[in-house]
Amino acid sequence: MDLSELTRHMHDFVRAKGWYEPDSPRPQTPRNIATSICIEAAEILEHFQWNGELRDRDALAGELADVALYLLQLASVTGIDLERAILDKLEANYGRSWD
Repeated sequence: MDLSELTRHMHDFVRAKGWYEPDSPRPQTPRNIATSICIEAAEILEHFQWNGELRDRDALAGELADVALYLLQLASVTGIDLERAILDKLEANYGRSWD
């Protein structure tokens, strides 16, 4: 499955929940989706908060999936080709150096 298929499945889910409806209690605006990415990313950190050891791989996988789904959604609703953006960023990073 590629990113476009995953994006389609994500949109199908969001529509099924009614979250794209104008009166949704969870408006799917770019700002709200970006906020959700940050919240879910923070939940990833909880898995390593006190000792750095991964205790629940399945729970971590769920949090990673949450971040990925919101990322796919944000790229889609803002008209960004995420595959192209990733490839462009990788190309740019090859020309960078870090200390």
